[in-house]
Amino acid sequence: MKMLQEFRAFAFKGNMIDMAVGIIVGAAFGRVVQSLVNDLIMPPLGLAIGGVDFSELAVVLKEAAGDAAAVTIGYGAFIQTLVDFLIVALAIFVAIRVINSMQRKEPETPAAPLPPSEELVVLREIRDALKRGD
Repeated sequence: MKMLQEFRAFAFKGNMIDMAVGIIVGAAFGRVVQSLVNDLIMPPLGLAIGGVDFSELAVVLKEAAGDAAAVTIGYGAFIQTLVDFLIVALAIFVAIRVINSMQRKEPETPAAPLPPSEELVVLREIRDALKRGD
């Protein structure tokens, strides 16, 4: 029973819920970026290069034989994944810059100097009296 209570305390902490929401939003954002790259960026880029479909670019190591599929290195899919990563990294960089700029604190004004202590005031009065010759 105690283990269940400890798990409940762990699972329903504010930070844990925030993290879960962040993971869900991040996964959805990843799918949006993947669609952006696959459906909007790579087709015109492939067309500009000469009608290349990046998802089909591969080096064949061994041709298909019978029921065995061909062995390939799909560098086109890797290029698409790399573009996905760069867009996500750029978006996160921009988001963190915006968040950091909103969190910047105003420069602190220097605190007013503390009034002199009573002993210091008395010592100054004695000094001034000695200078005057009282």
